[in-house]
Amino acid sequence: MSDESPDFAGVAPALLVSMPQLVDPNFHRTVILLCEHGAEGAFGLVLNRRTETSAASVVRLSFPVEIDRGLELWTGGPVEPERGWILTATEPSDTEAVRVSDGVYLSTSQELLRQLLAKPQAPETRLLTGYAGWSAGQLDAELSSSAWLTAEADADIIFGTQPADMWETTIRRLGADPLLLQMGGQSVH
Repeated sequence: MSDESPDFAGVAPALLVSMPQLVDPNFHRTVILLCEHGAEGAFGLVLNRRTETSAASVVRLSFPVEIDRGLELWTGGPVEPERGWILTATEPSDTEAVRVSDGVYLSTSQELLRQLLAKPQAPETRLLTGYAGWSAGQLDAELSSSAWLTAEADADIIFGTQPADMWETTIRRLGADPLLLQMGGQSVH
């Protein structure tokens, strides 16, 4: 039997679903899109934390958009909350974006942000502030301690599931009953 811990590098892209023993209020009942995971650490975006704030009320562009078309602001995580991320189901044709998984693209383009603010809100678009970040080995340790379940980075869950239902829906798609998850007596964070 080996004393080495499991190697979780390469888990991304995936959905991370918090387990009940994860007591950090930033991650209680969260679903995170894990975008990057490697030896240097990991980066993800919380998907199910909608705010009551309109994006137009907080975004400051050099040439302001005059009309509020209803783009909502979402909390992507506790790290660098002043930083913005655009998550969309359609690859932008005229701006730079990174493909995270099938039907999921990530951008920081100000031009795309301007377009989204000026158009009626697309249901398959999220503007998130902040992110979830882990230092080298931190997420691996949390995965080893069963703080997270992992699931496929499914665009239908990301864009087609109500935020209040996302945690339970993702767990059920894994074949588990959220009510039967055990606390295990240990807290993480």
